[in-house]
Amino acid sequence: MIKWKPVRRLALTAGASLCLLLALAYWWQTNLVHELAGVAMFALVGRHVYVNRVSLLNMFRRRGGVKRRLVSGLHLMFIANMLVLQATSLAISQSVFAWLPIRETVTVRDLHWVSAYWLVMTVGVHVGLHWSRVMAMTRSILRIRGESGLRAWILRMVATAFAAFGLWSCGVLNLITKLTWNYSLEFWDFADSVAPFFLHWGGVLALPAVVTYYLVQIGGRTSTKI
Repeated sequence: MIKWKPVRRLALTAGASLCLLLALAYWWQTNLVHELAGVAMFALVGRHVYVNRVSLLNMFRRRGGVKRRLVSGLHLMFIANMLVLQATSLAISQSVFAWLPIRETVTVRDLHWVSAYWLVMTVGVHVGLHWSRVMAMTRSILRIRGESGLRAWILRMVATAFAAFGLWSCGVLNLITKLTWNYSLEFWDFADSVAPFFLHWGGVLALPAVVTYYLVQIGGRTSTKI
C-alpha cells in the first residue's frame, strides 16, 4: 500500500520547483501565465512552510555549533530571497495584482529578476540540505529495504553527472552575469528551442543541491528536518 504522506510532500516540493522554472521562461509565455506560475509557486512554498512550521521554529530556537548556525543562515537566506521576490512581484505586477497602488521602477524590476535567479540557487541549496530526507521518503514510497553499495555508487555517478551538466549550464545561460546584477544582451531564443531552456535551468538548480549535499556529508549529518 502506498504511503501518501511522503508522496504529497515530494509533490509539493517538486511542484514549487517546476513553477519556478516555468516562471523563468517569461519570453515563452504571456505575462499572465508568468504571474500565475509565480502565484502558484508562492502558494506551494507557503504550504511547505506551514507543513514544516514546527521544525522551522525549532531550528532557530535550538543552540548548536558552527554547522547549525550555517544551516540556519542558509535557510534565512532562502526566506529573505523569497520575501524580496514576493515584494517585487507585487510591485511590478501587470495582471494579477495590477490593481495595487504601487509604483513600478526600473530598479525594482531588475531586483525582481536578480532575486529570481538567486532563488534558483537557494532552492538548490535547500534541496541539498534535505536530500537525505528526500531519499528516505523515496525509499519509503518505492518500498526499498536495506542498503546497496552498488546503488550508492550509481547514485553518486548520477549526482556527479548532474553537477557537471549544471556547471556547463551556468555558462550556457550566462548565469554569473545574471547573479551579479549586470546587463547582458544574451537572451534565450524560444523560437529555436524550448526544452533545452528548462533542462539547463534544471541543471543550474541541481548544481548547488549536489554540492550542498556532499558538503553536509563531509561535515557530518545535520539534524534539521525541514
